[in-house]
Amino acid sequence: MLNSIIENAYKVLDGGILTREEALEIAEKINGEDILDLISLANKVRRKFAREIAPCSILNAKSGVCSQNCRFCAQSGHHNTGIETYDLLPAEQVLEAARRAYENGVRAFGYVTSGFGYKTPTPEFQKILDTLDLLHRELPDLKICVSIGILSRETAKLLAEHHAWRYNMNLQTSPKRYAELISDTHTIEEKIATIRYLQEFGVTNCTGGILGLGETWEDRIDMAFAIRDLDVEGTPLNVLLPIKGTPLEGREIMAPADVAKAFAIFRLVNPTKMIKFAAGRETVMKDFQGLLMLSGLNSMITGGYLTTRGRSVEDDVKFIEQLNRF
Repeated sequence: MLNSIIENAYKVLDGGILTREEALEIAEKINGEDILDLISLANKVRRKFAREIAPCSILNAKSGVCSQNCRFCAQSGHHNTGIETYDLLPAEQVLEAARRAYENGVRAFGYVTSGFGYKTPTPEFQKILDTLDLLHRELPDLKICVSIGILSRETAKLLAEHHAWRYNMNLQTSPKRYAELISDTHTIEEKIATIRYLQEFGVTNCTGGILGLGETWEDRIDMAFAIRDLDVEGTPLNVLLPIKGTPLEGREIMAPADVAKAFAIFRLVNPTKMIKFAAGRETVMKDFQGLLMLSGLNSMITGGYLTTRGRSVEDDVKFIEQLNRF
């Protein structure tokens, strides 16, 4: 027999809206075998409102020695994680990576750098603009996603003028707990301002976060609704991989059942949007990644992440073909 809480949530299939209180009730009261019914609903909502499953690929174009103290991040200069560090990659090297992704059928390519961001158009920022121009010139139908930190209105406008199709700026967790759970060297308000600047100039946004930081279910619901309020186009969801040398190295990996429940709630709260399984799909969720992709998600990062390896694009293309049968 279908749990009445899930039965009520079926209104989303008919265009209804899930309230914050209803989402929190799902989070706190749906457990065990009822999670499978919740997954089924989330997949039905995905098939109705956001059917296509599309992969994207990202490149770490500048690695490590970041001035910010994000507690989860291997690239922070505040932590000793032993990752490879390097300065901004030459434009031709970025083009080579983008071309490989393109030849494998991927049409969304993410250009990512470590660091606070760019509030003024520095010489390094100009190199980034030149790289975006090269990518557009050589691969004109490639959708270029950029993730280079906090921006000003001026630098957001320049990115829009230089072919940035989408921008990644994650909230990471509940806005009210950002300084506690993520970082106190910049503010959540700066991040939200960046998203608003980009929206002003027509750049779409990819705004998500991380599960498993030590947050509560209420924090996860807060993040889902903050993202809905921002009306962004996509939401990447990461499952924390505790990295040695970071303050979160001892965190217990989140249970797959809880990840599935969280993913399903994000789909019900944002039924028409792109929701992407980012880091943690192969590394920490392993045997459960297929089930989790059926929890309402319609995108994935393929081919690797910023400091960790992922599955091959070829394997993921076959994976998507099978997912589309459900």
